[in-house]
Amino acid sequence: MHVPARFVLLFCLLTIAGCGKSQKSTDELIADLKSHQEKDRIIAVRLLPERKADAAKIVPAMIECLKDTQEDVRLSAAIGLGSFGEEARPAIRELQAAQKDADARVRRAAGNALSRIDAKLPATTGPPKQPGK
Repeated sequence: MHVPARFVLLFCLLTIAGCGKSQKSTDELIADLKSHQEKDRIIAVRLLPERKADAAKIVPAMIECLKDTQEDVRLSAAIGLGSFGEEARPAIRELQAAQKDADARVRRAAGNALSRIDAKLPATTGPPKQPGK
């Protein structure tokens, strides 16, 4: 089984981030979503869905992540939003737009998230977004 190096590195980063440190608050993780460091944004966007009790402030922050320049952040945001189910209803329009993302993984994750938020929404993906359109 071949595991891409970036996933191994990300796993190591997530492991190291949790060792010997106190856990960051939800507000600190939300602030990390705006970090200039890709690593900080990825860690935050992947940890926030575990905080279901804070969905009201996490969902809007994760919606913004669907516009991130880094595809792994957009992918993780779409997956995370889907994990909130009905509580992520405010993300429907942005997830529908993400179904036209240039990255096929993001398109699929957005479609899956939509079907988890509302089973009546189609989980289809559109063609990749054309630059300049």
